[in-house]
Amino acid sequence: MRAKFQAGMFGLLLLSGAAFAAPDAHTILTRSDQARGGGLPGIEWEIKLLSRDGDRSDEPQRILVKAVDDSSVAETEEPVRFRGSKILQVERNMWMTRPGLSKPIPISPRQRMSGQASNGDIAATNYAGDYDAEMSGTETVEGEPCYVLDLTAKHKRTTYDKIRYWVSVKRVVGVKAEFYSVSGKLLKTALFEYGNTFEHDGKRIPFISKMTIRDALVDAETTMTFGTVTVKKIRPSEFDLGQMQ
Repeated sequence: MRAKFQAGMFGLLLLSGAAFAAPDAHTILTRSDQARGGGLPGIEWEIKLLSRDGDRSDEPQRILVKAVDDSSVAETEEPVRFRGSKILQVERNMWMTRPGLSKPIPISPRQRMSGQASNGDIAATNYAGDYDAEMSGTETVEGEPCYVLDLTAKHKRTTYDKIRYWVSVKRVVGVKAEFYSVSGKLLKTALFEYGNTFEHDGKRIPFISKMTIRDALVDAETTMTFGTVTVKKIRPSEFDLGQMQ
């Protein structure tokens, strides 16, 4: 009888330990944001965009992005005729300016920037601040075990209303996403690759190297290739709306 009691108590301890170690959806989301520029003290990277709609390809673009915490600025470097155009994001607000404009124009993260890429896809990712996350289970994506998170927008200034997000259990980076409207309609899908790394707090952290966004209804996609990732101090003036004029 005593042996059965001890065995039962041991089983309860194992179950309580498993419950205690269960992953928290918000924590997973916060950690995964770092690999896409979110929640960092200062980082700079380059994006090359290639968009295709059926057999037609758009002109390639090259953009330099700088980010600190919840702020980021994306400046177009190519093509030359668009050089100097900027998209500024400060917390949940976003503006656009280009040479010749007298003042910045408020824009939405949901507006298309190039092909299937929205303005919000170009800026630093802050899913943990913009979405409520719930654990939906685990699934395997291309042989890799992943947490499945259901994200619901906290406000109307997010890039998407709902996201189903697959985060690698081992690497804690997002590997796949499905983007939905508020009514539940699938709009786009995305796959992520992480061939870049950077140093932060004495740790080597993976950083996104490629994001492929596909339209859910038509044969159209945009590929964003990320390179030259540098952790550096970014001047506060870079995110000063007054300096953009």
